[in-house]
Amino acid sequence: MRLRAVLFDMDGTLLDTAPDFIAICQSMLADRGLASVSDKLIRDEISGGARAMVAATFALSPMEPEFEALRLEFLERYQTNCAVHSTLFDGMAELLIDIEKANLIWGVVTNKPVRFAQPIMEQLGLAERSAILICPDHVTNSKPHPEPLILACSMLNLDPASVLFVGDDLRDIESGRDAGTKTAAVRYGYIHPDDNPDHWGADVVVDHPLDLRKVLDNALCRC
Repeated sequence: MRLRAVLFDMDGTLLDTAPDFIAICQSMLADRGLASVSDKLIRDEISGGARAMVAATFALSPMEPEFEALRLEFLERYQTNCAVHSTLFDGMAELLIDIEKANLIWGVVTNKPVRFAQPIMEQLGLAERSAILICPDHVTNSKPHPEPLILACSMLNLDPASVLFVGDDLRDIESGRDAGTKTAAVRYGYIHPDDNPDHWGADVVVDHPLDLRKVLDNALCRC
């Protein structure tokens, strides 16, 4: 079936949001008079969410009594600073232009709550270009459950087989595959050092956003 749409995960796939996460973690340390940690230490834990990033930043178990207050502080800070340093990944702006020129639909399916995701899309001028934004607020089950992708395809009135879902986590690939979409895993995202996109079972694995150009060209040539 001919490709009709490309849907992206947000963090680590469409957008490089790591600089904002890192800045918040480092500022929390600085405000407490604590030494900064390696940016890579934080970046490697992004796929695990606020809990994993806070645990790594403070070398603290989530079971410790002070942990929850730190996690909530992190989220409060992110609420007001979620789109300060975030940007499209290198090559992604060109890819989106290619997608739009090909008259394809594109959108975002993310596990990021809408209170964070929507402001980022608006700040970067992507909200008016994206056909859809699906967040955990819109579904009962988040990725890796297929519900978010099924909902996106339904709202776009598209057969899942005509959709490519691009992500940087096993959860993305599982969600897309179980929803019936084609899947692309990216190596440039926030992948834990112990993980390997080659093992996720995606239809294709790419190293850079512009590598998806060939994937799209091949898909558009199919009748």
